[in-house]
Amino acid sequence: MAARKSHHPARERDQLPAAAGNHKVQPWTAVTNQALDVAWRTVKGPVMLGISFLAAALCHLRSLYLYLGHRLKWWSGYLQRKFKKNLSVEAEVDLLGYCAREWKGETSRAKLMRKAYEELFWRHHIKCIRQVKGDNYDALRSVLFQILSQGLSLPSWMKEKDIVKLPEKLLFSQGCNWIQQYSFGPEKYTGPNVFGKLRKCVELLKSQWTEFSGIKDQHKRGNMCNCLFSDESLEYKLYEALKFIMLYQVIEVYEQGKSEKAIPSLYRLLFSRETSSDPLSFMMNHLNFIGDTCGLQQIDMLILGHSLEVKIKVFRLSKFNTRDFEVYYPEEHHREWPEICLLTENDRHYHIPVFQV
Repeated sequence: MAARKSHHPARERDQLPAAAGNHKVQPWTAVTNQALDVAWRTVKGPVMLGISFLAAALCHLRSLYLYLGHRLKWWSGYLQRKFKKNLSVEAEVDLLGYCAREWKGETSRAKLMRKAYEELFWRHHIKCIRQVKGDNYDALRSVLFQILSQGLSLPSWMKEKDIVKLPEKLLFSQGCNWIQQYSFGPEKYTGPNVFGKLRKCVELLKSQWTEFSGIKDQHKRGNMCNCLFSDESLEYKLYEALKFIMLYQVIEVYEQGKSEKAIPSLYRLLFSRETSSDPLSFMMNHLNFIGDTCGLQQIDMLILGHSLEVKIKVFRLSKFNTRDFEVYYPEEHHREWPEICLLTENDRHYHIPVFQV
């Protein structure tokens, strides 16, 4: 019994330090937890409010980012349309590269076009192409661009006459009051003021042509052409002036024929058609539709070349490997007339070839 009593006090003494240690740790843990709990309760409201504010701010910034991206895209498109949409004659691109993009596949027509473009590249030394806006003015646009960019002189007959006065001359001297039915392409403008409107168009053509022909610096002419052919309102006035010049020449030759003078064969062909037997029918049935619902036909190209005294050389790619692959408008031309060159895939839309220098 005595031994047992002496054993238990020793065990109790061994356990006292551990118990005492536990008694000291528990209060500090509790105090720490209590302090953290108090601190969290204190800052919980502001922290949650801050997180909510941050989330709202991020959401707002995302919406603002999407809005600004949308507006930037819109403005970018607007500026591109503003400054590039009206560029009716594009910059030079590699001829064969253009052909490869436009004429893929293994159809018979695609193969024919690729062979025709290769012919232009290797045999005729055409290395680049300038695409022309494909509307119903594109033949007039292609011809006028070539004339101005090359700095060609006015035709001899335009130097001898004041072409600005031609509309009034036709009205008062030759009694052509039917020209009041002249239509300005898609505008379809008619009426007594037609002569004043035509006069402004012809005056613009004369001033621009004279200015370009007086510039010897080819680079400067090129920059001026890029500016001129990106202004739709000026462009269309020039094309209507060209149409009127064609009409004036038809009237002049028709009057010569009535007096039994010799006239070029192309005009005999023109007047032999029921729809263009005289200048009025030519205007009503053909000229008034140019720029609106149709472009220039081959007979119109002949008249245009004769009126402007230029040899219009055209590569007709759809006629590759035939005698009509390479043609001139007009066929009867003076040797001293300057030459300009176009190409067409379908006899409706024209582009400008660029030869290797």
